[in-house]
Amino acid sequence: MLNEKVIDALKDKVNVINNQDHYIYVVGPIRLPVNLEGETKIFQWYSWLRSDDVEQGELSLEELVEQMNSANLADLQQSSVLVYGDFKEADQALIRMHSICHTGDIFGSKRCDCGFQLKQSMKMITENGAGALFYLANHEGRGIGLFSKAMAYVLQENGFDTVEANEELGFADDTRQYKEAISVLKQIRRKPVILITNNPKKLTALEENGASLSGRIPLWGDVSEFNEKYLQTKVQRSGHLGEEVLV
Repeated sequence: MLNEKVIDALKDKVNVINNQDHYIYVVGPIRLPVNLEGETKIFQWYSWLRSDDVEQGELSLEELVEQMNSANLADLQQSSVLVYGDFKEADQALIRMHSICHTGDIFGSKRCDCGFQLKQSMKMITENGAGALFYLANHEGRGIGLFSKAMAYVLQENGFDTVEANEELGFADDTRQYKEAISVLKQIRRKPVILITNNPKKLTALEENGASLSGRIPLWGDVSEFNEKYLQTKVQRSGHLGEEVLV
């Protein structure tokens, strides 16, 4: 049985979204000071956990914690959203749906532009004064996972482009879905948002899942000899909305 102090601390920080065929448990907001280009910016952090076991019904706080203890969540991945400013009420708010990239975001790999996009979108959000960055942890390698992405990199080193490498390994070019993240977005903001993206599939996902969208901001940059082919493939093969210099 949970300690009463633990219940008091968590009860207002854990919320449930009922999506009929599954539940999403959201914890937050949690104050998170972030070092962004040498300056400390204060974000509010949320994380969420999906449960597909709808037959048992919505879990109580105690039941949720009990199941967490036996679920070995460290072997799975949970997504996050970093919220900046008065995201709920601001007239103009930016959002970024950012797919996890272990090599780019953590190691700073130049084979892609992911690390640049992560930091640049956070900078754009703070400069705007309000926004949210969704960090989608089950999107590695456009949804194929880290180990499969490593094998795809081997194929890329042998002449395959990004799309070909994924397909030769038996995967679709892009298996990512945004429905859960959009459910969380609609819980924390009802007003329209401006999406930071080059990917029209993200625009379509927001529109099809009932999010209110007021515009798009492109996010290109950090082009180098290491990622030029990768960026060209995004435009030419995956349909990204590209700057002319990349085509």
